[in-house]
Amino acid sequence: MKHAAGFDIGTSGLKGVILDESGRTVAAATHPWAIDLPRPGWFEQNPEVWWTGFIDVARQLLSSAPPPDVIGLSGQMHGPVFLDAEGAVLSRAILWNDQRTADECAEIERLTGGRVAEWTLNPPRTAFTSTKLLWVQRHWPDVYARTSAVLLPKDFVRFRLSGQHATDMTDAAGTGLFDVRNRTWSSPTLAALGIRPAWLPIAFESTDVTGHVDQDGAAATGLKAGTPIVAGAADQTAAGIGIGIVSSGMMSINIGTSGVIFAQIDDIVTESEGVFHTFCHAMPETWQLMAGVQSAGGTFQWYCDTVGTPETSAAREAGADPFEAVCRAAADAPPGSEGLVFLPYLTGERSPHNDPRARGCWLGLSRRHERRHMARSVVEGVCFALRDLVEVAIGLGCSADEIRVAGGGARSELWLRVLADILGRPVRPVSGSDASARGAAALAMQAALDTDITKIATAWAQCGDEVMPEPANVALYESRYQIFRDLYPATRTLMHRLVAET
Repeated sequence: MKHAAGFDIGTSGLKGVILDESGRTVAAATHPWAIDLPRPGWFEQNPEVWWTGFIDVARQLLSSAPPPDVIGLSGQMHGPVFLDAEGAVLSRAILWNDQRTADECAEIERLTGGRVAEWTLNPPRTAFTSTKLLWVQRHWPDVYARTSAVLLPKDFVRFRLSGQHATDMTDAAGTGLFDVRNRTWSSPTLAALGIRPAWLPIAFESTDVTGHVDQDGAAATGLKAGTPIVAGAADQTAAGIGIGIVSSGMMSINIGTSGVIFAQIDDIVTESEGVFHTFCHAMPETWQLMAGVQSAGGTFQWYCDTVGTPETSAAREAGADPFEAVCRAAADAPPGSEGLVFLPYLTGERSPHNDPRARGCWLGLSRRHERRHMARSVVEGVCFALRDLVEVAIGLGCSADEIRVAGGGARSELWLRVLADILGRPVRPVSGSDASARGAAALAMQAALDTDITKIATAWAQCGDEVMPEPANVALYESRYQIFRDLYPATRTLMHRLVAET
C-alpha cells in the first residue's frame, strides 16, 4: 500500500496530510502562523516561518503514520522569496493580497508596450509576482542587488527540503512572467522588465518529480532521505484537484481567506477586462480560469474579531467554535438582513474591479439592526461578490452544471444556503478544510502509481449532498444583488478620496 503526503503552505498556516491509495486520511496536522501588517494594505510573512511550520507538521504526521512514499506540495500564490547566492532569505515575502504595487502594474504596461497580456495571457495585477519584483527593485534596492534566486512559497519549502530550485506550471503562470500558452517562461516579458532568467526556477508539470528529500531535509523533518517530491500545484489548483474539478462543466468555489472561482478549460479563453486569470492547470495540456474575491472568509474573520466579539468571546469561554457561534447568530436574521447590504472590499478588490483602493461599507443601517443582521449581511456580501465572478465565467462559456464548494465556508450550513440562494443554483459541499493538501497528495500519488490523475481525483473527492436554492429567497436576493452591483460604482470616488487621506 502506497502512501502520499500533501502539504499546503497557506496564508494563515500549514496543513499536511498523509493519504493511502484509496484517499483515506491516515494522518493530518496543522501549524498556524500570523501575517505581518506593517502598513495599511501591506501583507508580509517571514519565509522562515513556513519552514519551521513544515518541520512541525511533518513530525506530527510521522508520529502517527508511516513515512510517505512520495510528497506533493501546494501553497499560496504569487509572493516572492528573495534568496542570496548562499540560499539565505533576504527579506520578508510580499504576499498575494498585498496592495502596494498599483503603480508597478502601470509600469509593466509601459515597459512592455501594452503587450504583456499578449505574452502571458494575463494583464498585470497587484497580486502578481512581477509587480512585486519591480516594487522591490525600486524600494528595497539592497535586497534586489543581492538576489540570486526568486522562489514562490511552496517552492521555498521544496528548496529547504531538497536543495532544488523548481516550481510547477500552475504557480509559474501566476507570476505574470510565464508564457501560459506555451508553458514556459516568457522571454520578452523578462527582457522588458529586466528580470534575470537565471533567478527563476525550472517549471515542471504538476505530477513530475522535481527532486528528492536530501540529507539535510531528512534530518530536519524526519522524512526519509530520497523520498521523491513532485512539482505539485498552486493552492487553488491543488484544491481543484482535491475536490475533483477535473473535467469541463464543473466549477468550484473555494471560500478561504479569499474566495476563488475555479474552472477547468480544454482550450484557452481570455477576456479583455482581465476579470479571470487564464493559468495552466495541473493536468497537462489543459488550462484553468480563476478569479478571486480578495477577502471572503477573511472578511468574516474580521467581523468575528471586531464587531462579533460578544459571540466569539462567549463561545471561547464555553469551549465552543467561535465561527459557528457567529454563524448561528447570523442565521437568526432573515434573508436580506432587513435591508442591510455589505460591500466586502476590506483589502481592496481583485476581481471583477481590480481596484486596490476599494473599501468595504454597510448601506442601509437603521435602529432596528442588531449584530445578527450585520453578521448575515457580511455573509451575503461575500456571496454577492462571488456571484459577480460566476456570472462572468458563465458569460465566457464555462458551464456550471455542478458547483462544488470547499474551504471554511463549506462547513457552514448558513454559508451554503445563502450561496445557493444568491446564485440561484444548487451547490455541493466538499467535506474537510484541507482540499489543497489533499490535491497535492493526489498529484503525488499519481506519480507513485503512474495512474490517471482524473481517476484519483474523482475517487478521492469527498462530496456531500447538494444544497438547493429556496425560490422565495432567490427572488429576494435577485433584487438585492442589483443594489449590491450599484453600490461599488456609486461609492468608488469617495473610497479613493478616503484612501488618499489615510
